[in-house]
Amino acid sequence: MFSRRHFLQKTGAVALLGAMPLDVLHAKGAQTLKGPSKTQLIEILKKNGQASSVVENSDGSSTLVLPHGGRILGLYLPGSEENLLWMNPRLGDAKTAAEYFASDDWHNSGGDRTWLAPEVDFFFPNFPDTSKYFQQRSLDPGGFRVVESDRQHVTLQDELTMKAYRRGQEYSLRLSKAVSGASNPLRKKAGGLGKGVNYAGYTLRTTLEILKAPKDAGYVGLWNLLQMPNGGEMIVPTYARTEPTIFFGDVPESDLVVEDRAVRYRMNKPGEYKICVPAVACTGRAGYFYKLGDEAVLIVRNFDVDPSGEYVDVWSTDLDDNGYVFQACSIHNESLGQFSELEYHVPAIGANTGRSRSEDVSSVWAFRGNPVQVASISKFLLGLG
Repeated sequence: MFSRRHFLQKTGAVALLGAMPLDVLHAKGAQTLKGPSKTQLIEILKKNGQASSVVENSDGSSTLVLPHGGRILGLYLPGSEENLLWMNPRLGDAKTAAEYFASDDWHNSGGDRTWLAPEVDFFFPNFPDTSKYFQQRSLDPGGFRVVESDRQHVTLQDELTMKAYRRGQEYSLRLSKAVSGASNPLRKKAGGLGKGVNYAGYTLRTTLEILKAPKDAGYVGLWNLLQMPNGGEMIVPTYARTEPTIFFGDVPESDLVVEDRAVRYRMNKPGEYKICVPAVACTGRAGYFYKLGDEAVLIVRNFDVDPSGEYVDVWSTDLDDNGYVFQACSIHNESLGQFSELEYHVPAIGANTGRSRSEDVSSVWAFRGNPVQVASISKFLLGLG
């Protein structure tokens, strides 16, 4: 078990060549992602006993699903084998992947994963002492299995036991994740994507059920986290001017801009940082914009927000400060890896909610191409270019 500051160190991740910051949007010779192609990755996983599934969209885009960890590990444009999401570099080679899967350390493969909130209940085994942080292996990598599958859709399911350390309790849960393609949200817009832009997307339906829990059980909430290359800018539309809460890290003022209808966070500084935005202010959409070679990539997540729901995630320094639906976490360290997380929470079940089942649907839309055109898409979908 590790401290919060070093919880990723045991993944063995190394620095991944990331995206250029937005102030060089029009610069030439920007870095490009390095990693295995989709075909190579599938073969590497297969050699290590890890079966994966490819979900194909009608437009030719595809999504790679890995049951180990319940991950959506890759997102690919039509005709492309380059992953738009962040992936642990150790999966890029059969030998390092073998060492990775054989390790007892947490397997942070990358991509899109599902955790449970509140974090202080499920990830700090000695709470209120927060010096040790531990990802319960029953959750991640868990024991996900494929229960339904065809070319257009895959459903993973896991039945698990989770310890709620703060309350000294155990919960028996069922977690299901159904992945399918998502149609281009701009397909009916005049002009469509614009010249020189390609699209890929998927829909994730996540279900959480409490199978058994003590009568005085606390809250349990779904928490989805999408990992992308570090070095870009997170754009979070809001209904009104809203100052985000910083959970950890000394976020530079120059990297965090609050506007009347948005929070913008440039995620390119060494270190570890996390900001949160409350449900009452969030529109249910957020995007991450980064440079990839001479092109730009915009990844948007569309999710449901219910300000009347119980958003229960808190940080250890203020256990009464909750209500946050959106979080952005930046990890930039040569020993830990470099990625940015777009995170959102789902209203919790259990406790006094009278509910033992939660179902959530979100979609991820990715656009890559001419930076000016991609910025225009950002303006249309997020209100900001």
